[in-house]
Amino acid sequence: MNNQKKDVSKYFHDTLTLMKNYRDALWNVEVAERNLHAEFHAAYGASNRASFDDLALPNPHLEGYAQSISRSKKMLSVIDSSVNLMREKHKKGELYYWILYYSYLSPQRYENANEILYALDGKGFTLSIRTYYSRREEALSILSSVLWGYTSVKCNDILDLFMVD
Repeated sequence: MNNQKKDVSKYFHDTLTLMKNYRDALWNVEVAERNLHAEFHAAYGASNRASFDDLALPNPHLEGYAQSISRSKKMLSVIDSSVNLMREKHKKGELYYWILYYSYLSPQRYENANEILYALDGKGFTLSIRTYYSRREEALSILSSVLWGYTSVKCNDILDLFMVD
């Protein structure tokens, strides 16, 4: 049981993988939302560009699709809120925000770390490549603690003390 719990935690709390997939998730949600609107228009001859989040759709397929999109948007919103909280409250929040933004959140992916360093320099953060990677790790660690709280990977040993086999 204990090994199984650690395996699940390893994947559940993998902030790096979450961030690496952020752009794709955002893109997929946008495409899915457009597809839902197109499907709704094709099926019912009307185009409601309003949100489908609270709308009861007459078709179970469309309703399930809308609920899935809504869940994904909420997940992305949690990530955005966590990043913004880190930016506003952490002593290095502004630096960490821009590192995460250029590394994972910006609409366009940068080709390499040098392009990210150039963009950071434009924001007033001049970093060496080594410092960039170090600060990126710090930013991911801080974001992980905001996202997962005491369920973060670093706290698993503490949580194990409270678990009874």
